[in-house]
Amino acid sequence: MQVKEFKVKWGMVVDLDKCTGCGACMVACQAENNIAPVTEGSNKLRTLTWMLVYELSNGKDFPEHDIAYLPRPCMQCGKPSCSTVCPVVATTKDEEGGIVSQIYPRCIGCRYCMAACPYHARYFNWFDPVWPEGMDKTLNISTSVRPRGVVEKCTFCHHRFAAAKEKARMEGRDPMHLEEEDYIPACVEVCPTGAIVFGDLNNPEHKVAKLAKSRYAFRLLERLGTDPQVYYMSKREWVRRQGDNYLENEKTKGE
Repeated sequence: MQVKEFKVKWGMVVDLDKCTGCGACMVACQAENNIAPVTEGSNKLRTLTWMLVYELSNGKDFPEHDIAYLPRPCMQCGKPSCSTVCPVVATTKDEEGGIVSQIYPRCIGCRYCMAACPYHARYFNWFDPVWPEGMDKTLNISTSVRPRGVVEKCTFCHHRFAAAKEKARMEGRDPMHLEEEDYIPACVEVCPTGAIVFGDLNNPEHKVAKLAKSRYAFRLLERLGTDPQVYYMSKREWVRRQGDNYLENEKTKGE
């Protein structure tokens, strides 16, 4: 599969040495994208989180014990395996910006995309979403509510991208040359430690483009060849090593 090249490629770099695992990104994502509260966290049929924070451990005992937290949105892969298996073209990667779309009215719920995604970033609605009384009045009018029977996932808050382009047009600016502050997903906006940086990976003036080239940057399961647009970075070698299936004596990029 060929990588689709775009003039603008929105991407994310998460500094795992700054992430405290507070979960603010998860909450912001839920609220921004109209994801109903989880009623029973242990029931995998009812849990749905576009942004999920994993805890990593170096596996050593005290005092050498160390942990890190890894927020995982959709990787917005350059070669998305989810889109190639979709029989109804409900998920595509064809818009300038390189965001993998999810078109809910087309989805037939076959879940092939879930099986194909190596990052487990897609979720199936087994039930219609239910909000506590009164909370339904706080829903984001810019984001659709998904019914049962369809798959959903992180879209880098695509509605904010659309709003940023519209604002640029109204101001007489080129909507395809947005500034860093024009378009920021909810998870990035709310992060209290600044661990998540977002921008155009193809724009050398954007901070995210510089961070992605760091010797300490890596991508999850990079050797699968999916070309994710989400990068991570850490100066801790054991953290980078958990990003892929390294052999015992194999070195990571930052070593």
